[in-house]
Amino acid sequence: MPRFDVTIAGELNLDLILYGLPDELPPERELLADRMMLTLGGSSAILAHNLAALGSRVGFQSRIGDDDLGKAALQPLQQSGVDVSQIRRVPGAVKTGLTVVLQRAAWRNMVTYSGTIAELTWDDLDLDYLADSRHFHFSSFYLQRGLRPRVPELFRKMKEAGLSISLDTNDDPDNGWEGGLQDALRYVDVFLPNEREAQKAAGVGDLETAVKKLAALVPLVVVKLGREGALAQRGKERFVSPAVTVDAVDAVGAGDSFDAGFLHQFLRGDDLAACLTAGNLAGALSTTRPGGTEAFRDAKYREQFFKEHPAKTS
Repeated sequence: MPRFDVTIAGELNLDLILYGLPDELPPERELLADRMMLTLGGSSAILAHNLAALGSRVGFQSRIGDDDLGKAALQPLQQSGVDVSQIRRVPGAVKTGLTVVLQRAAWRNMVTYSGTIAELTWDDLDLDYLADSRHFHFSSFYLQRGLRPRVPELFRKMKEAGLSISLDTNDDPDNGWEGGLQDALRYVDVFLPNEREAQKAAGVGDLETAVKKLAALVPLVVVKLGREGALAQRGKERFVSPAVTVDAVDAVGAGDSFDAGFLHQFLRGDDLAACLTAGNLAGALSTTRPGGTEAFRDAKYREQFFKEHPAKTS
């Protein structure tokens, strides 16, 4: 039996979330936030943490700086049960990445210092470690600039080792949506974009056309629709699942949490309706506390949430 259910190679950083800001940020003004949270960030790390919290065996490879931010980011991963033995702490001028999230009631700005996120390269990876798993996941395709040119090769090697593969591109800061994505998608079994990302990846301006185009390339396309829930397209089969209504604090990491819930059930062999429901539940749970992992770190709270929101697939 493989050592892991899921292995992940990707970014590990912190999120600094500021609440209560004005919509406009005029220059040369001292502006006040009324709350803040410093928490685990990075789509790859949030997914790894929440998968482990749900009970999956997770191995994680990354590169962080030999600094206080890196140390702070590493701790919650360890506590969740993720194997962090292959995370490299590298001294030097490039520091651990940080995303500042300016959270408003209905929208947000995000500003990221990439730091070591963009420094992760092929030479940082242990392919035997990554292949000792049932499944491989990759997030933040466009942020991982040091690794991105060889992502298709990485996927090919994971497929040759017998793993299934999932991909969540997240956003492209350059809004180009090129850089080898189409080559990478040839090896992907489960593609997990949100509505905007699906359209951008497909190069079209409407969701329905995007889903059809992507479903011709990837066996399973799962699109996160926010308050509308999620849909999955497998060939000509369409599955939909409504969102779970909760009192949300913020949506930071909700998409990554959806991925965790979906993949955890998918790798247990559940049907797609159940996987979509699990994804929506995990995404909703994430929004009830600040950041992408805080709701998952509290096991008692997490279990009570799932008890109060039983899975419904019909």
